[in-house]
Amino acid sequence: MRAPVLLLQHGLGALDYANPEGFPPGTVVEVPLGPRKVAGVVWDPAVFPSRPVDSAKLRPIGTALDMPPLDRPLRELIAWVADYYLAPPAAVLRMALPQAGLLPAPVPKRHYRLGTLPDSATVRLPSRRALLERLLDLREGGSMPLAIWAAAAETGVGTLRALVKAGVLVEAQPPQQALPGKTIVRAGHRPAPVLNPSQQAAVTRLQTPVQAGGFEPFLLDGVTGSGKTEVYLEAVAFALDAGLQALVLLPEIALTDSWLKRFRARFGFDPAVWHSGLTPAARRTAYRAIASGEAPVVVGARSALFLPIASLGIIIVDEAHDGAFKQEDGVPYHGRDVAVMRAKFGDIPVILATATPSLETREQVARGTYTVLNLPTRHGGATMPDIRLIDLTKTPPPRGAWLAPPLVDAITDRLGRGEQSLLFLNRRGYAPLTLCRACGERIQCPNCTAWLVEHRLARRLQCHHCGHTVPTPRECPACGAVESLAPCGPGVERLAEEVAARWPQARTLVVTSDTMRTPADAEALASAVDGGEIDILIGTQMLTKGHDFKGLTLVGVVDADLGLEGGDLRAAERSYQQIAQVAGRAGRGSKPGEVLIQTHQPRARVMQALATQDSEGFHAAEREARLALSMPPFGRLAALIVSSLDAAAASDAARRLAAAAPRLEGIDVFGPAPAPLAMLRGRHRHRLLVHAKRSAPLQSYVRNWLEPLHFPNSVRITVDVDPQSFV
Repeated sequence: MRAPVLLLQHGLGALDYANPEGFPPGTVVEVPLGPRKVAGVVWDPAVFPSRPVDSAKLRPIGTALDMPPLDRPLRELIAWVADYYLAPPAAVLRMALPQAGLLPAPVPKRHYRLGTLPDSATVRLPSRRALLERLLDLREGGSMPLAIWAAAAETGVGTLRALVKAGVLVEAQPPQQALPGKTIVRAGHRPAPVLNPSQQAAVTRLQTPVQAGGFEPFLLDGVTGSGKTEVYLEAVAFALDAGLQALVLLPEIALTDSWLKRFRARFGFDPAVWHSGLTPAARRTAYRAIASGEAPVVVGARSALFLPIASLGIIIVDEAHDGAFKQEDGVPYHGRDVAVMRAKFGDIPVILATATPSLETREQVARGTYTVLNLPTRHGGATMPDIRLIDLTKTPPPRGAWLAPPLVDAITDRLGRGEQSLLFLNRRGYAPLTLCRACGERIQCPNCTAWLVEHRLARRLQCHHCGHTVPTPRECPACGAVESLAPCGPGVERLAEEVAARWPQARTLVVTSDTMRTPADAEALASAVDGGEIDILIGTQMLTKGHDFKGLTLVGVVDADLGLEGGDLRAAERSYQQIAQVAGRAGRGSKPGEVLIQTHQPRARVMQALATQDSEGFHAAEREARLALSMPPFGRLAALIVSSLDAAAASDAARRLAAAAPRLEGIDVFGPAPAPLAMLRGRHRHRLLVHAKRSAPLQSYVRNWLEPLHFPNSVRITVDVDPQSFV
């Protein structure tokens, strides 16, 4: 009668408790820990090691909390994530049991309805007669809390309490609140739009695995505008018909509103939404609806992967190539890969939908692990845009400008035709660097080895890594020279300034993560563009995904070389994906689209592949380069980041860590070296990189390396398995 309990307690693994009530694995319980009581989950024996304790000394599990249990597939996923990403099990469990899920259901407010109203002739005060008449007009409102009655009747709550004593208002049952999706008629979902032959073939292939179950990963590989969403919504409909729940992951919460609008038009109800932008009350309501099975469809960010979905039947990862699916802080997991593993443990299908699959995903298709469903043409007769390169070494912009003459001519032409244009530059703010013309000082973040970015509209300098901000100074902080600070390089705000000067009559809008923070902001953007209120969009990567602007016919990529900087393993692939995605915004309606790419490197492989739209050739060359170096997906990487507020402590710990690295065939350790961001949020950072053959035991190697080592509390060591960022 003993059971391991995985606690929601930092630094602790599973602890053994007496289990006299026989709570089965997955039960959410409250247990004693010292003088306190903490929440945890009864776990399967021998999954997480626990210290042997005499049975007589075991403390009993307290009470089971009023929450649905975590089923076996979800427990297996939590254990796998903790093992694969070398993360504390309690930190992974916290993602499945967030604070909102542990909160008790709110006590409902008392509701009141109209009772017996006295004859107005017997009421002497005119003010009281007027109040009773207003209440009578509100009779059709049903039952409401006193505060709502008071606001509607234009009086105070105290006045209404006197009417409660008089029987004018009587207590009543509150109306039942509909949970997300509760009213769905599963077999009566609305008919889907007409599908083209490739879409129909994909839908037909998906129907059996969705309705019959069984793990099968699919890559839904379709060009931009090919109707991938309509295909996977049909798969959602199959799951609903089978009485199952569906999970759809989106890379950005700003995309949620436009997606919900499309979903609502297709199914006639709202799914449960899960992301960090929800209020605690909304998260609690959504969590309860999801865990109880009341919400048939869940849409959310990567964290929704760990929700205890009662009867999960299918997982869809939309824009599966997107880097936002990789979590960098806390538990550094990749949502795309964890989605596949959750589907595997749950024995259900998973769909990765994207126009630009990663090399890792393509390799899984080549090995026969994933089934590919191709959508090679755009839906509804639209055609792919023409793509041309602008060689900035031959046709540069005028001095002090950033738009080359061919792009300027193309925008002017679109304005004359009443068509919309998009300018893409993946740099927020006005300028990435502020330089003193007098002494050469470059204004740097005090907490990070990064330049402060000027945001002219907000009149501030900001670090995009730690968030540090200062008002834009009038004088140089180093030499004191007045009016000597000059912006260097363009950001989207500076680009917008040039656009306003060239085309003062054009209606423009700047779209970045600074201006589009919520789903409502994204909905306002879509409405403005679709309504023809915008002539020129200027934005960052926020504009590369999920948007379907029918009137947009021109895309200009202002600095295509930007993503090739830094020597990142995936720099070329990311640049290809990003530019291909933003290019896909052009020509999605009845009018043809055009894409102009400004570059100083027109002969670079990635630029040639974009110009010729030769995705297969580009990825074949990228595959060959990675294979020659045994880099992912043909080898494996893990990054170890050593950091401390003290520079000497960080450097010393990094050297000690490197000296203790075991020797093992098939595994090499490189470093330590100062990280590209050698200081981040005030912490000095050094990196070590572990490179392993695919057959080498990477996780056990790192675990055995780190376990016997002890460092001062001021030193932090973070492990990132399968790193996507190398800063």
